[in-house]
Amino acid sequence: MTPTPVIHGIGICLPQTVLSNDDVIRRGQLDVNDEWIRTRTGITTRRQAPPGIATGDLALGAARAALASAGTTGTDLVLLATNTPDHPCPATAPRIAHRLGADGVPAFDLAATCSGFLYGLATACAFLRSGLYGTVLLIAAETYSRIVDPCDRNTAAVFGDGAAAVTLRPGDPDEPGAVLTTELGADGSGSDLITIKAGGSALPAHSRPLTRDQQYIRMRGPQVYRHAVRRMHQCASTTLDTVGWPLETVEAFIGHQANQRILDAVADRLGIAPRHRHGNIRDIGNTGAASIPLAMAATATAGSLQPGARTLLTTFGGGLTWGAAALTWPAATPVSHPHPAPPTTTHQQETPGCTRSSSSPTY
Repeated sequence: MTPTPVIHGIGICLPQTVLSNDDVIRRGQLDVNDEWIRTRTGITTRRQAPPGIATGDLALGAARAALASAGTTGTDLVLLATNTPDHPCPATAPRIAHRLGADGVPAFDLAATCSGFLYGLATACAFLRSGLYGTVLLIAAETYSRIVDPCDRNTAAVFGDGAAAVTLRPGDPDEPGAVLTTELGADGSGSDLITIKAGGSALPAHSRPLTRDQQYIRMRGPQVYRHAVRRMHQCASTTLDTVGWPLETVEAFIGHQANQRILDAVADRLGIAPRHRHGNIRDIGNTGAASIPLAMAATATAGSLQPGARTLLTTFGGGLTWGAAALTWPAATPVSHPHPAPPTTTHQQETPGCTRSSSSPTY
């Protein structure tokens, strides 16, 4: 009998530094106010990693926390979903495995932008169902503060830093934490909607001169909004059909914490009642691939759901990529790892001078 993947550990690691909307506005000299950001995104604060702390450091903290939550010290496979790896080469996951004391364990990065966690979840589930590995550690981590232009109001107010991880083991479909199905999709014709143009083989980082639009993440908000709502609704609906869950039986809905208006639009189209919608975008912003597991941890910590509750996840990101998953709510108690201390000597990040542009409004 094919085993069912089960989430049995959840861990998080968030930077201590909290940036308010006013902090973001002041730093980038943005021509907006706190109300403008809140009404368009639903965000009031976000976290920022200090200089000297990289994605791998946050990921390591979340990984240790997830293993502690699961009551274990090891794993057979390490997956890292991230859009902000420590280096273009090598991958970040092997170094995390080494720091966990898991040398020899296979480890690799997975890049699907904000859809990374669900792409990673589908990958982890495939390995577990195949019987190739007995346990999987899936980490999602981002330090978006390193790639966001502080002078761009479309992105500076949206993104934050953070990491979360889950552990998975083989189990039964009727137990808490069982991942019953996943649904993934992509459409490369929209690859120009969310981009960082420089740093790859098409436009190497050493190319000169590079413009701000090439160095930092750029997002065409209105187009992203339309695609996100449509794709998240479609794949979530397909997922419900696959597992045979009537809409009224769904007890929890958690979407990628991209923008509150997107989350509300998707939930409204699906017909999810407000009491079944869960998230934490207000406090930590859009943390990319880490957003869904961070929201799951916050929901579990609040005790809002009973183990076994029918749960629907859905996401959307650059690429374009999207996905959804149906699972029963885990029985795991989330563990938060202390924020990693920065090196004793660091170089303070400089905020480059801003030049105004006529960019389209956020979402």
